[in-house]
Amino acid sequence: MSEAPLIRFSGLTKVYGQGKVTFQALKGIDFSINAGEFVAIMGPSGSGKSTAMNILGCLDTPTEGSYAFQGVQVEKLTRTQRALLRRHQLGFVFQGFNLLSRTTALENVELPLLYRRESTAKRHAAARVALEQVGLKGWEHHTPAELSGGQQQRVAIARAIVTQPSVLLADEPTGNLDTKTSQEVMELIQRFNRQHGITVLMVTHEPDIAAHARRIIRFVDGLVESDRLNEETP
Repeated sequence: MSEAPLIRFSGLTKVYGQGKVTFQALKGIDFSINAGEFVAIMGPSGSGKSTAMNILGCLDTPTEGSYAFQGVQVEKLTRTQRALLRRHQLGFVFQGFNLLSRTTALENVELPLLYRRESTAKRHAAARVALEQVGLKGWEHHTPAELSGGQQQRVAIARAIVTQPSVLLADEPTGNLDTKTSQEVMELIQRFNRQHGITVLMVTHEPDIAAHARRIIRFVDGLVESDRLNEETP
């Protein structure tokens, strides 16, 4: 018997507004993602990819249809239950880094553990390990202003993986980086996928960034236009 998918969207729709201002962002989406996959989600602005990512991240809920995570119907969870799923299963990386400017790299990485009410000693130890994993050992006490863009995104990745999530959600993770730094960040994300088994779902506009994924799902006008394996993954 084959293992059930980690994530499944079934007939999922999302409608915003009412009456004349109604907008259907998703029009009945179906796809499954298995544990350990690296999937890029692409599509033009307004295609529905960001809406899908928000639902995947438990930041929004579908209007109709089903979102199953490890077999649990997420749309049936309470707000508190969705927050717990987000806190314990998901890590987030954003285009704008979203670091706290007046706190050190170590303190930024510790934040998710603070929400979990972990002890100070456990937070410090886990954050140091995460920073070392992204190549920032020795930079623990630098603030974002003292770090390059690439280093800031590495801190953001460390913050995302410090809780050892099963899924990493990356929204345009290289959008604010130059080409060389973008490749370095993508190689880092790829390493976490391959060596640590973290499932990666990444929204991107850039074909060269999507090329790092093993599978590419393309959205157009609220529908899945294509879903294919990338045979040329580096």
